[in-house]
Order: sequence, then structure tokens, then C-alpha cells
Amino acid sequence: MFTRILIATALLAGVASSPAWSQQFEKKNFTYSKFANGAFSEAVTVTGPAKMIYLAGIGSEDPDDGSVRYKDNFLEQCRFAWSKISKALAANGATVADIVKATTYVTDVRYRNEMSDCRKETFKGVPLPPHTFLNVAQLARPGMMIEVDVVAAVAAK
Repeated sequence: MFTRILIATALLAGVASSPAWSQQFEKKNFTYSKFANGAFSEAVTVTGPAKMIYLAGIGSEDPDDGSVRYKDNFLEQCRFAWSKISKALAANGATVADIVKATTYVTDVRYRNEMSDCRKETFKGVPLPPHTFLNVAQLARPGMMIEVDVVAAVAAK
């Protein structure tokens, strides 16, 4: 009964004839690295009127074996993480300009200035997205100093 009322209300409001109402919902999970295969999705996309792209926390893990690259070098870990983020976004038809939310986790708040420099390099020429910066005791792998998770959105095709 409730479903019929909802549909009737949508029809009266003209919503059912709009592209957003008639478009199919689609969610896809993607894994790009050998070490992550079967362990977690590195990206999830949700498509409706817009395509939402959700990236798992990405750090300086090697895409093949998961080993941490650039141990004891925060700036290079940050650059490498954002490089991987850019590649994952590109694989889903987006760029860093399409990011709608980013959360950065660091193991030492004193990396804030280097993180800021890294983000300025990454987002040069485009607006910075909303961002949350968190200091945590440890990340997914020993030696990781930074991890970033991202949500992006592009027009649905």
C-alpha cells in the first residue's frame, strides 16, 4: 500500500517522468591492486543522476605486494598516495577536480604543513574539496604515515 501511495505521489508531482526517477540504480565495486584482491574494494561507484565514486583509504602501499613505499618520508608517501588516487579516479572517469570530500589520516600531526604542501601540488588550479584531517595512532600497515579516503562525483552518462 505504501509503495502505491509513494508512486502515485511521485506521478502527481511529475517526478516519475524526470530522468532521475527513471534511471536505474547501479553500484559497482573495483579492485586495482593484486594485494587488495579479495581483501577489500579499493573503489565503489554508485550511479543514479550522478556517478558517486568512493575510494578506500589509500596510502603508500605498493599496488602489487602491499609493501609500504617511501618509509620515513612523509612528503613522498603523500605524493604517492595522491598519485594512486588520481589513477583510481581516472579509471572511473573522474579527476581530483571531481572530489567532493577527502579525509586524511596521519600518524603525526606535525606532518600538517607537508600534507598541506602536497595537497596544494595535487589540486593546483582546481578548488580544494572539503577535507577532514585526523591524527591517528597507526595506519593499516607498519611504516605508513598517511592514508587518504575520497568521495568524488561526476555526471551520470
